Amino acid sequence: MRASPALFLDRDGVINVDYAYVHRKEDFHFVDGIFDLCRAARSLGYRIFVITNQAGIGRGYYTEQDFHALSTWMRAEFEKEGAAIDAVYFSPYHPEHGKGTYRQQTDCRKPGPGMLRRAAAEFEVDFARSVLVGDKLSDVQAGLAAGVGCNLLFDPQGKEEPAAEGEGVSAVLFDLREAISYLEEAVAA
Repeated sequence: MRASPALFLDRDGVINVDYAYVHRKEDFHFVDGIFDLCRAARSLGYRIFVITNQAGIGRGYYTEQDFHALSTWMRAEFEKEGAAIDAVYFSPYHPEHGKGTYRQQTDCRKPGPGMLRRAAAEFEVDFARSVLVGDKLSDVQAGLAAGVGCNLLFDPQGKEEPAAEGEGVSAVLFDLREAISYLEEAVAA
């Protein structure tokens, strides 16, 4: 069986508007274009994974149970839109601000590639034909460390674009729908 390409998505800032430590569905607003992007990925044979740092858990702002409840709701919304998510991976740790066992440095916290590698181990992912969309350079760095072939920086406000040069960013996106052409190219490779 041939390994599948994957679309790796950061959550806050890519799937939902980043209001900082979003953990309730009342505060969760989908970014324009996310369902179009994921439907296109599905039609092209991509698996879809969410990879998200959730230091709010480690800081004590909300619990892992809160995160799982929100993720269950979010996945149901994607399912309704015909864009099912295969799995959600998260890192609750923070090396400086985590409390108790959450205070640690781990390779599952981006820019480490641990969450991507876990997805590959569980689902047979072809990293070379995969695409990552993140809104921070640490997302791109995780993709590069895992060997993801196309690492896109979503920057609708143009804040990160100057810093992206020379950082391994395949392209800077101002609209999530722009990523569809990169999915088409990567899957054809």
